[in-house]
Amino acid sequence: MKEIILSGFGGQGVLFAGKLLCCAGIIEGKHVSWLPSYGPEMRGGTCYCCVIISDDTIGTPVVHNPDILIAFNEPSYTRFEPKIKPGGLLIADSSMLISGVRSSRSDVTGHYPAAAQLANEHDILGLGNLIIIGKLLAETGIFSTETIEKAMHMAVPNAEGNEKALLRLENNMKAIALGQTL
Repeated sequence: MKEIILSGFGGQGVLFAGKLLCCAGIIEGKHVSWLPSYGPEMRGGTCYCCVIISDDTIGTPVVHNPDILIAFNEPSYTRFEPKIKPGGLLIADSSMLISGVRSSRSDVTGHYPAAAQLANEHDILGLGNLIIIGKLLAETGIFSTETIEKAMHMAVPNAEGNEKALLRLENNMKAIALGQTL
């Protein structure tokens, strides 16, 4: 079982990234849970989601102590970093960590790709979330690229025949591939 918290500001693709992981789990025949939490502000407000991917039945969708924390901004990092299980994984977007903070925990493996900055540099604005998911795939092997691509089609409905949606899917996979190289 993998318990994951993804957290950031509304509009960063936090909830979409969590849904994408759940779609990948469904494709692989896993039990999945996705529990979103967001404030009334919508874009710009704090949001996070709890994702559980398991071979067994999931008792509760709430994650208190994640195996993996994906932090898209500094407030999310500050809030959830102390809760990561010993031996856990932290992936934080360093381009959004204003103070340059890094985990001092010796029992957690930390990775700090500058995802939002890389998305801008590679002309895939707004896809830092998927660069981070690519980094997650590279570090954990939780899903294959093929499974994530199938999940992408599941998570972005009605793409076939829709040129704009197909371009978005292509850019999404570009972001995943970029994240896997970090």
